[in-house]
Amino acid sequence: MELENVVVVGGGVLGTQIGLMCAYTGHKVTFWLRSEGSIERTKPKIKRYSDLMLQDLENAKALISNPVGKMMYPRGMIKSWDGITPEKIDELVKTGKENLEKNIAIELDMAKALSGADIVIESMSEDPDAKIAVYGQMKDLLDEKTILVTNSSTMLPSRFAEYTGRPEKYLALHFANTIWKNNTAEVMGHPGTDPAVYDKVVAFASDINMVPLQLHKEQPGYILNSMLVPFLGAAQALWANEVSDPETIDLTWKLATGAPAGPFQILDIVGLETAYNIHSMKPEAGVEGTLENKICSLLKEKIDKGETGVNAGKGFYDYK
Repeated sequence: MELENVVVVGGGVLGTQIGLMCAYTGHKVTFWLRSEGSIERTKPKIKRYSDLMLQDLENAKALISNPVGKMMYPRGMIKSWDGITPEKIDELVKTGKENLEKNIAIELDMAKALSGADIVIESMSEDPDAKIAVYGQMKDLLDEKTILVTNSSTMLPSRFAEYTGRPEKYLALHFANTIWKNNTAEVMGHPGTDPAVYDKVVAFASDINMVPLQLHKEQPGYILNSMLVPFLGAAQALWANEVSDPETIDLTWKLATGAPAGPFQILDIVGLETAYNIHSMKPEAGVEGTLENKICSLLKEKIDKGETGVNAGKGFYDYK
């Protein structure tokens, strides 16, 4: 385990999950957060996702005798399904619970948080100005050895490399939601990324029980979101153009494809603020009457009411 000390910048949905998976696999994790308010919002997420992870691990016992169990188990929690037994799962639960309790710290002081970090994972919202600002704060505080990665879901690392103070040690590492089950880690460098650093990040992804998915060149949206974002955009267009309502659109997709969730259920998991940020970056979003403007307005209405998705208890669906 070469990259042992991990700092996660941001305590949102994915940031929390990333930190927890690192802690579960034995890494020392520090969440750097901006304020006491951020701490109060992040602590419930840490509790919620820790409980979900351990419960899914416990529930995997019931899959052992299931012929399709090898396709359904939480892949991030169990490194290999081959030869798995209830006793081995009990041991993973015990060790996992201990690691999640002892390996996590929260820090408001950026200098303290970054001191000694082997890898810093920036997991902020899709706001380029905010990312540039936090890189400016960090660059003189990072140790020489520290690798900096971004979990940005749509923006290219080459857009930010010059602001990091360490372009050769900067690249993208993108995770899917519910990463303890959907254990993908897309690794994408920029033209200035040191190949040796890229290889270290690939190894780190494997160390935290992810499957490293290597991109050979920069691509907005990586592999996953190059497919997912247009899909979600198409669903939101049907909604914004009043073709149908979110529940019917979801039902259509699930009935026709056998998928467990429809696009608006996925949006609730991703978070409506993330969806809003993605749409608002498009030039036509500011032009009255355009489709992007309609989508942004509808999302903003829900965000202003606090209906931002699963973590808020309500998004397109009510989770309370």
